Amino acid sequence: MNDADPDRDQNQELVILRGAIENTNEGFVTIDGQHRVVIFNRAAEKILGIAREEILGRDLGLVLTPDCREGHRAAVTRYLKTRKPRLIGHQSEFLAQRKNGETFPLSISFSVSTIGGKTFFTGIIRDLTETKALQAQVMESERLAALGQLAAEVSHEIKNPLIMIGGFARQLLRSVQEPRNRNKLQIIADEVTRLETLIGELRDLYRPKPLELVAVDMRALLKEVHALVRDDGRDRKVEAILDLPAEPLIVQGDRDKLKQVILNLVRNGIEAMDHGGKLTIRAHCTPDQLEITVTDEGPGISEVDREKIFAPFFTTKKHGTGLGLSLSKRIIEEHEGCSFTLTSGRDKGTVARITMPAAVCELPSGGNSPTAITRKRRKQ
Repeated sequence: MNDADPDRDQNQELVILRGAIENTNEGFVTIDGQHRVVIFNRAAEKILGIAREEILGRDLGLVLTPDCREGHRAAVTRYLKTRKPRLIGHQSEFLAQRKNGETFPLSISFSVSTIGGKTFFTGIIRDLTETKALQAQVMESERLAALGQLAAEVSHEIKNPLIMIGGFARQLLRSVQEPRNRNKLQIIADEVTRLETLIGELRDLYRPKPLELVAVDMRALLKEVHALVRDDGRDRKVEAILDLPAEPLIVQGDRDKLKQVILNLVRNGIEAMDHGGKLTIRAHCTPDQLEITVTDEGPGISEVDREKIFAPFFTTKKHGTGLGLSLSKRIIEEHEGCSFTLTSGRDKGTVARITMPAAVCELPSGGNSPTAITRKRRKQ
């Protein structure tokens, strides 16, 4: 006959329960009726950025924002007086605060228990930062899809009339001699060209084509762009300087789109220098990363404008579409592991910086075109 030992069984249950609480992925926080923390597991430490030694026995308000702190205390007081739950048994969202002051969205579900005449409140918490970010991405994707459909429909409706208007204007330019009329026709032709460019950029921004990834020698691509803009820069009294290492700079990317981005940044830099100056295209490569910068000596971008510079249709140019930078940023960030930033200040010029993962490639003997490419990986 086996007699069960209630004390031993209870101790075993407690050990199992403590292990489960400590090793769960959800934060587990228990407070007493005076808001003092009595249980604070490992996940809660990670989520709230504070060690349990710093919070055990102290008021939970230490990790709550002021508004949330007041609401929480009121809810606990109300329950202790009325024993009528409002949030208990439900999942709610709050704004929590890490030890470093950073606020973030938090999901929490409450339960209550009474032990030895004392009431304890337990919250199971989850950090919603990534969830909210994913939701925002989904909403942005849906918005872009809707805008893409609209852009396609609008482009279809106005593309053919624009082609006709532009064609007729250019035909008349060849036959009209009177200066004032020629000037008006030239304005029409130029504006049609601008609108055609805008339609193309709208289509690319809101209905992007998939990247065609190949091994790209960015050194060769930067030399091509430099050759294209050098004469235009000279006409504007801008010296285009190319600073590149001697060896190929191999990345994996969509060559045409990368060229589009670099060309846009270089032309932006040239156009920003009304009184001339130097524009520097520089590339620097480490074993893991390629950094490309386009630096101008223009008037720079004001702090107010820097906050809006990547917004579609915002431009500081007289004849800009306001889509170039937002399109360039999107193209670069579509490339895995790549980033695009602008650094600028009033009267300090502007630096456009692109970073890309460096790659290792095999080059055919005597040639400059990579035949195979593999990403360089760090050992974990």
